[in-house]
Amino acid sequence: MEKGKRQVVVSGLQFACTDDVPTNLATAERLVRAAHGKGADIILIQELFEGYYFCQAQREDFFQRAKPYKDHPTIQRMQALAKELGVVIPVSFFEEANNAHFNSVAVIDADGTDLGLYRKSHIPDGPGYQEKFYFNPGDTGFKVFQTKFAKIGVAICWDQWFPEAARAMVLQGAEILFYPTAIGSEPQDEGLDSCDHWKRVMQGHAGANVVPLIASNRIGKEIIETEHGNSEITFYGNSFIAGPTGEIVAAANDKEEAVLIAQFDLDKIKSKRSSWGVFRDRRPDLYKVLLTLDGRNPSS
Repeated sequence: MEKGKRQVVVSGLQFACTDDVPTNLATAERLVRAAHGKGADIILIQELFEGYYFCQAQREDFFQRAKPYKDHPTIQRMQALAKELGVVIPVSFFEEANNAHFNSVAVIDADGTDLGLYRKSHIPDGPGYQEKFYFNPGDTGFKVFQTKFAKIGVAICWDQWFPEAARAMVLQGAEILFYPTAIGSEPQDEGLDSCDHWKRVMQGHAGANVVPLIASNRIGKEIIETEHGNSEITFYGNSFIAGPTGEIVAAANDKEEAVLIAQFDLDKIKSKRSSWGVFRDRRPDLYKVLLTLDGRNPSS
């Protein structure tokens, strides 16, 4: 794929996880190499890809899956891979920080440098997605990372439902947004399918901020033993890449492994973002109500 000075090729990966870390790491590496072979510069792997999405159950033993950020073996392996291939890789992992635990992403630059950490800000709590049992609310704030190819914003799964998060990252200069994800069926309601809703919300983030956006979700059925019997989620995949007007330019289905690829001209998009006026015409002086929970008595 031919690229100019400010052309960037992005990739979103999609695969079914086992509950075996070495197997999942091998799959992730194989797909990263496939994406690199298609010209990708920045490659997104799905959320918590080292194993099953364990948050279906509240189990004390699952805390043993957490590891400290420093010298984390999966991050180190992805650093070596990023350096070998010359690609950027955001790496999702379950972080232990003394007595705190976070759903985190380390962003690895194309030379293998660890550019820093983002900790998931919005923590869901519902049947099948009981993350508040495991994760503290992230304390890093929304961040952007200057990589070799672009300044990127990375947030995690439930963060993707909040327009404030996307806007905060783009206000800080993010040129592309990345969302590693684990979402599928709802154990309490077999008839509930959030897939189209999920896509449209993020397409709105891309269009409202005039930036490309990549969402990487898992596929497959995962069964977790809980205190009330087995819980089951079928993850619906549908990973996608949206362009700067919210248009979907690459998409996966709900069953098959995928390596999505799209190329963007960042200079052209920057000009469009400036000329469209959505940042010029912002009125942050009127947005104090966003600092409240109930919409009343905003801070002065």
